[in-house]
Amino acid sequence: MSSLEISSSSFSREMKLPLSPPLVEGSAQQPLGEDLNEVEEKSKDIIKFTTEKLSIDEVSQLVISPLCGALSLFVGTTRNNFEGKKVISLEYEAYLPMAENEIRKICSDIRQKWPVKHIAVFHRLGLVPVSEASIIIAVSSAHRASSLQAVSYAIDTLKAKVPIWKKEMYEESSSSWKRNKECFWATGTSVSGIVSSSSDSIWSPDLERGVED
Repeated sequence: MSSLEISSSSFSREMKLPLSPPLVEGSAQQPLGEDLNEVEEKSKDIIKFTTEKLSIDEVSQLVISPLCGALSLFVGTTRNNFEGKKVISLEYEAYLPMAENEIRKICSDIRQKWPVKHIAVFHRLGLVPVSEASIIIAVSSAHRASSLQAVSYAIDTLKAKVPIWKKEMYEESSSSWKRNKECFWATGTSVSGIVSSSSDSIWSPDLERGVED
């Protein structure tokens, strides 16, 4: 796995990421008009980046609530092919400070749009073999429509806004950084606070980096 270094203004791969970065959990603001009887269980937004294998059961348990009758999941996994090439694994990197902040914004947006209870977003970093999960998004709500729409919005918005990149590793020993046409930087738009004058800037002229397909 590529090693990572996180700073306030740049991205580097010279410092190893801890095997299990701390889970980021916070109590979300209760939506306006919520029944006072439901305030007893505070809503949670749970965000985690890790190099360890993701567990669907673990993430699901984090959002289960006796107040909810629906739990919706999105699980993104490594597929074994791309444009006729055999893929053996993916490698993920992220600009963690901004990635966590952007995902928290997504959670906030979801709560403004739908009456959901708990939200969990887990993303794996480093090498992810074929068929293993690279991302799990789980949302609970009283009724299925809200959680289903929230999960769809979460993954679509994450792909477009969160600074996470993947590298496809092919069987013939070659590899390729993938650009996602949905991400805002695919159009050449710069983002204040990300670009660094350092040679280790996350913007590299010889790499086309994008979030997952």
